[in-house]
Amino acid sequence: MTKNKTAAAWLSFLGGPIGLHRFYLYGPKDWVGWILPIPTLLGIYGLQRAREHGMDDALSWLLIPLLGFSISASALVAIVYALTATENWNIKFNPTKSDDDRSGQTGWLTVGAIICSLLVGTTVLMSSIAFSFQHYFEYQIDQARKLSQ
Repeated sequence: MTKNKTAAAWLSFLGGPIGLHRFYLYGPKDWVGWILPIPTLLGIYGLQRAREHGMDDALSWLLIPLLGFSISASALVAIVYALTATENWNIKFNPTKSDDDRSGQTGWLTVGAIICSLLVGTTVLMSSIAFSFQHYFEYQIDQARKLSQ
């Protein structure tokens, strides 16, 4: 089966946190594809905990960034896929095709995947980092207050 670079980039961007791109490229026996949903689901669980217990819940602010990092990593993988040279793509994923086969070429839809991945990936990554550091330092301040009392 021919593996299309544009399809892989979009699958990574849209469904990467649950491993869709891995199953597309490597098949259902790919263990990484089965592991990818774990941090995503933990992050979603963190969001649910934050809704139920508020933002002061330490477990929720530890879990929420996992979702952000999963989304960011998937966006980065989409960028890597989309920027892979046609020859390299076809050698790796379409070894029976010629090096310049159309399935590994870059088109406007591939560029669209790069743009969307850059916009969403960087926004989510920076937000996750800021969220993590803010809550970590708030936690440290609370612990220091408890020690000083």
